[in-house]
Amino acid sequence: MSAVARMIDANANRAREALRVMEDAARFVLDDSDLSSRLKSIRHDLRTALDRLTPGWLEANRDTPGDVGTSITTESEVNRASLHEVAIAAGKRLSEALRVIEEAGKTIDPDFAASIGALRYRAYDAESALHLRLGSGKAKQWRVCVLLTESLCELPWEDVLRSIVDGGADCIQVREKEMPGGELTSRVRKVTKLAQPAGVSVIVNDLADVALAAGADGVHVGRHDMSVRDVRRIAGRSLIVGVSTHDLNEAQAAVEAGADYCGVGAMFKTPLKPGRHPSGPAYLRAFIERYPQVPHLAIGGITPQNVHELVDAGVCGVAASSAVCAADDPGAVVTALREALTAGESG
Repeated sequence: MSAVARMIDANANRAREALRVMEDAARFVLDDSDLSSRLKSIRHDLRTALDRLTPGWLEANRDTPGDVGTSITTESEVNRASLHEVAIAAGKRLSEALRVIEEAGKTIDPDFAASIGALRYRAYDAESALHLRLGSGKAKQWRVCVLLTESLCELPWEDVLRSIVDGGADCIQVREKEMPGGELTSRVRKVTKLAQPAGVSVIVNDLADVALAAGADGVHVGRHDMSVRDVRRIAGRSLIVGVSTHDLNEAQAAVEAGADYCGVGAMFKTPLKPGRHPSGPAYLRAFIERYPQVPHLAIGGITPQNVHELVDAGVCGVAASSAVCAADDPGAVVTALREALTAGESG
């Protein structure tokens, strides 16, 4: 039997299988027709390249029962924590398989090897695009997120923090626009020390470097802040990345960039951004219809008195700031918001 044929055959099968996994991840996990089509094209072009070889040569040299590698596995191969990990592992297998085909192919047909090399570079780009679209793999659909800003707090901010954690918030975004970086890092560390042991995620507004340094779970960026791609260049997949959106065009850009969740707003007039014209519950409905699998936080002027309008629109999670921070009992406001969402879900 030809060792070259066996190497090419095994890795051709591995590459096709990996491409199918990646293609289906783009199709079923991301609902991304463009990326799915791109991966399908690579798979078809791989088949075309393999057709350059003598028909039947690979199959004639195949010896699955005699392949000593079929019984060799590692723990990482049989354990995948999520579909994100499945897709990412497939991307790694693809590039490795194409490299083996290319190198083995050089011994029989340089032109064939060159065609595989060209596919390998296309696969690198597609793998990178898939990684970015999959985000951190840590996306969560929170119920109530509180934007914690000291200047809005009627009580000492530490008391507000304890109250909202006790009240059932499952996410806290530290939003201190004017605070110097060193002080902000210290502030976020204090928040994470109390919140994370209680199972509450901590997100930093705007600043990925502070989020990394302070051990926060993620960062939330707006239109004029660092892009999702730039956050990934700094943090890789270690941070959850949220993006503010105000219409479906911004939502599409955020989702395609690989945002783990989207802020959807503004729902109502808000003192936090007095110049922002509310997009209203209509935008929330449109977002949920377009991106039902993308976690979201409706935001902007949300209170226990108006949250029912968002419940009627199908909201899964809300973010609140003034209504909670400025309250005499912040935890009670958080509890009221959670109960409204729960009642809407059960109803």
